[in-house]
Amino acid sequence: MESAVASSSAVEVGRTSRPLAPAAWLFAVAAIVFLMLVVGGITRLTESGLSITEWKPVSGAVPPLTQADWQHAFALYQATPEYQQVNGPAGMTLTQFKFIYFWEWVHRLIGRLIGLAFALPLLWFAVKRRIPKSYGWRLVALLALGAAQGALGWYMVQSGLVNRTDVSHFRLSAHLLLALFIMAGLIWTALDLRQMAKTGERRPARLTSASAAVASILAVQLLLGAWVAGLDAGQVASTWPLMNEHLLPEGIDWSHGAGYALTHDPYLIHFLHRWWAWVAVAALVVLARRVKPINRRASIAIHAALGAQILLGIATVMSGVAIGLAVLHQAIGALLVAAVTWGIHVAGRRSA
Repeated sequence: MESAVASSSAVEVGRTSRPLAPAAWLFAVAAIVFLMLVVGGITRLTESGLSITEWKPVSGAVPPLTQADWQHAFALYQATPEYQQVNGPAGMTLTQFKFIYFWEWVHRLIGRLIGLAFALPLLWFAVKRRIPKSYGWRLVALLALGAAQGALGWYMVQSGLVNRTDVSHFRLSAHLLLALFIMAGLIWTALDLRQMAKTGERRPARLTSASAAVASILAVQLLLGAWVAGLDAGQVASTWPLMNEHLLPEGIDWSHGAGYALTHDPYLIHFLHRWWAWVAVAALVVLARRVKPINRRASIAIHAALGAQILLGIATVMSGVAIGLAVLHQAIGALLVAAVTWGIHVAGRRSA
């Protein structure tokens, strides 16, 4: 009798909190974050990130509309080291500047869209009391992370406006990893809410120690990938599996010490990104096998994204970092994070 009452109460909790709508909203925001990650990859690969030298959260949503506006934006860019040392000597025209400006403007516009797509529905759900108990703090934390991501993006851009021709690869990696973490947080919370709607129970999934280890291994690979992008390290070798006919590539600069080489040398970082990938493969295959008996679709998603990512990584290297392949490599990397989040959530539900 008590069990029946408890079950009825749990179902009633799910009905009154109506968590399906917030779950769908969070999945939609995660999809927009994924889009921003893809556009961010294009922005990086086309070297568009420094084309807009000002941060105007509101008025910056409107691009230059007149020839005078374009000339002003171009003049600001012409004052940067990237133009003076790289694109200026290469003969960049206003038309070429408009191309790189477009991608950075779109990237920032999507960021603004994410802010509105998250903040306005959050306010509406809060007013209507549609946010299940104990989830309000998590949603506010995600909103704060989104604001921090915008500030971090501008902090990253600032690093390339003076004394150097590109942005700091440390700030770039922080910007990318935070975006992936936000996407994972959105997906995890949406999965919790969807599970609540299905069972009527307030039992969010737990992050187990084994899953945390897998996530950490993947995070290292993502960090190395961001450093490869930030240092243009993908271009130091276009052969696979050897790097310019050597397992450990020639050209590594050890003169500043091992610590400096591990964080700054493009040959060594490219090497580490190649071979740490197989550590990540082993960890993700174990996760997928563990998840398969519980949720076969999540296991398939991990395997599919992982296989595609390996092939794209090799193809990107061997193509000399062709932009199309490199963009796909980053996009599938983001989908791999989404699939792993799903898998870890599945494993965490069993232990909840």
